[in-house]
Amino acid sequence: MGLSIGIVGLPNVGKSTLFNALTKKGVPAENYPFCTIDPSVGVVAVPDFRLDKLAVMSNTQKVVSAIVEFVDIAGLVKGASQGEGLGNQFLTHIREVDAIAEVVRMFDDDDVHHVQGETDPLRDIETIDLELVLADMQSVEKRLERAERDSKGGDKEIIAERDVLQKILPVLKVGKAARTVEFTEKEKPVAKGLQLLTMKPILYVLNRKSGTVNVDAENGERWRVLREFLEREKAQYVVVDAGVENDLSDVHDDERADFRRELGVANDGLDDLIKGGYSLLDLISFFTTGEKETRAWTIKRGSTAPEAGAAIHTDFLNKFIRAEVVRWDVLLEATSWSKAREKGTLRTEGKEYIVQDGDVMEFLHS
Repeated sequence: MGLSIGIVGLPNVGKSTLFNALTKKGVPAENYPFCTIDPSVGVVAVPDFRLDKLAVMSNTQKVVSAIVEFVDIAGLVKGASQGEGLGNQFLTHIREVDAIAEVVRMFDDDDVHHVQGETDPLRDIETIDLELVLADMQSVEKRLERAERDSKGGDKEIIAERDVLQKILPVLKVGKAARTVEFTEKEKPVAKGLQLLTMKPILYVLNRKSGTVNVDAENGERWRVLREFLEREKAQYVVVDAGVENDLSDVHDDERADFRRELGVANDGLDDLIKGGYSLLDLISFFTTGEKETRAWTIKRGSTAPEAGAAIHTDFLNKFIRAEVVRWDVLLEATSWSKAREKGTLRTEGKEYIVQDGDVMEFLHS
């Protein structure tokens, strides 16, 4: 299944630098011939050491990672919901992605102008989030007016949409995101179908800059209030240094760790970002492995075995008979699929089996 994440942020927060660093980690084109990459879209492999280990075990000819598509969305300014700047373009593009990576500037740098004066991460977050709320509020008000009129005809679908819109609007009016509304199981698909901006999950990308004063390192008031916000909202976030990551993209893998130590950057922030985006939508990977190919497949957590099989081929959904399943680490310990079968560690699972992250599977279908 596809996963697209829109990179958003105010001007001069490091959004384009981050996108450039990510696209340098792009997957080999021959593995994804169906992907048309334009300057604002990059397809990036999800880092997964389990896939690499399985490929070595199988002595495989080709390794295919799970992927995430990152979309560099036009910069946002205050008033975007009213059409300021490239606001309309921004809002249109963000409706098309599955999730939002909101880049937040964490550094002071006189050489890089901040559009709102001084660096204030929480204020920047509130600026962007409010524009999304205001845009949704305009959309919901228009749709609700139409739904209330049309629902008089008794159409159940229109009535269901009206009820959900009536539930969302008061929340937007107090400046909160639509995702904070508690929906019933029946209401959830209706709410999702509205394609509201504030229904999309957000991953905050706290962008530091080496050689400058960074808000978290300063450990002052700006960091305190930002940390309190992230904790209060139970927000998902990652910390990156987009400039360093962009520079390191051209460094050989063997030398990258040494450069990180010299620059004082401990972790690969891009890997954290990619994996963070993957988990943001509650996605997991299962694997297939053999001499020809070892591949990671993306599915929603909670998917059944037939649903997982459909990720490989749509016929597997309705023609599924059974699947052989083994955990990736158990398979590695056995050293091969045939030896895992001999040891009795392969399991046969039916249609009701819920696939687990890290399962290695073979499917039998009619």
